[in-house]
Amino acid sequence: MGLIKSPQNLPHQVRIIGGVWRSRQLKVISQSGLRPSTDRLRETVFNWLGQDLSGLRCLDLFAGSGALGFEAASRNASVVQLIEKDKIAFLNLSKNLQNLNSYPAVGQVSLIQADGCRFLKSQANQSWDLLFIDPPFQEPQLLLDTLKEAERVCSATSRSAIYIECSAKINQAKLMASVQNWTCVKELQIGQALALLLRASSG
Repeated sequence: MGLIKSPQNLPHQVRIIGGVWRSRQLKVISQSGLRPSTDRLRETVFNWLGQDLSGLRCLDLFAGSGALGFEAASRNASVVQLIEKDKIAFLNLSKNLQNLNSYPAVGQVSLIQADGCRFLKSQANQSWDLLFIDPPFQEPQLLLDTLKEAERVCSATSRSAIYIECSAKINQAKLMASVQNWTCVKELQIGQALALLLRASSG
């Protein structure tokens, strides 16, 4: 989740686009620094990734409302971990998962209250297949630091991917220079947000 200028502009809920939790609602809290990925962006990225994520281990590093991670779980990902540092946002995330679990997804879904970048540094090489990186827009260095670790942690299969959602004002050349073996294969800008999908160059 990136920065939104005015918390009053936040939607109170967002919906899951596809999968077993399709049309289920996620509550969004009105808190500075949190911005849910829009329906259009999520629909686009999961069109890029495919509708069935069976067998993939997914990590949502700055989870916020959980829109990206829960969308992956809804589409049969085998393991989904959602990481959120903020105490209030994490409580809301927990409530969202509790509500969804009235009809559980097929995979294992877990929540961890922690700093996303620090958590990633603790993970083994190639221990995850799909990473969602959507830190607050006003922290470009956090994005760069996280992306450097993501290259190490993400597996390099043909289905593996790193998804980035960031400010459209970011220096994209500098961003991509922070990874050596990954290529941006898809991109979309909507308003202030830029979505990038990276695949392993040898994948």
